[in-house]
Amino acid sequence: MTNIIQTIEKEEIARLGKKIPKFAPGDTVAVGVNVVEGDRKRVQIFEGVVIARKNRGLNSSFIVRKISSGEGVERTFQLHSPLIDSIEVKRRGNVRRAKLFYLRERSGKSARIKERLKARESDSQYEAIPEVELAEAPAQDAAPAEAPAQDAAPAEDKKDA
Repeated sequence: MTNIIQTIEKEEIARLGKKIPKFAPGDTVAVGVNVVEGDRKRVQIFEGVVIARKNRGLNSSFIVRKISSGEGVERTFQLHSPLIDSIEVKRRGNVRRAKLFYLRERSGKSARIKERLKARESDSQYEAIPEVELAEAPAQDAAPAEAPAQDAAPAEDKKDA
């Protein structure tokens, strides 16, 4: 039963086709949010440190914290929401925890995060979009493609000899 739900979620994520950059807690990101004011639409940028990330497929979310006029402001975003216009990673942070809620009690220099200068091997620019395929379709396509390749290889050997 859960396998069917996971398949449907993967299809929906693939259908949305959003380019989501790889980011982790500690990274500073700028999130472009679509804001509708009356009949006007505009994009508002919310820039801050990612303090938490929840990976739940289609329901994935992340929390961004910034200091605005001396007050800490946190905002939770749904990763695949149509309200999110863009996500841009400004800098990578070097942290040891997955949830940085301890930053809520800190202020000033103690709330700073060291920058990660060395890129990880697994760091690529965008997250992988899950490919949804039917189990029967690739098996049928793969068999005819291999047969001519095997016939062609012995024919070349005969010409060389």
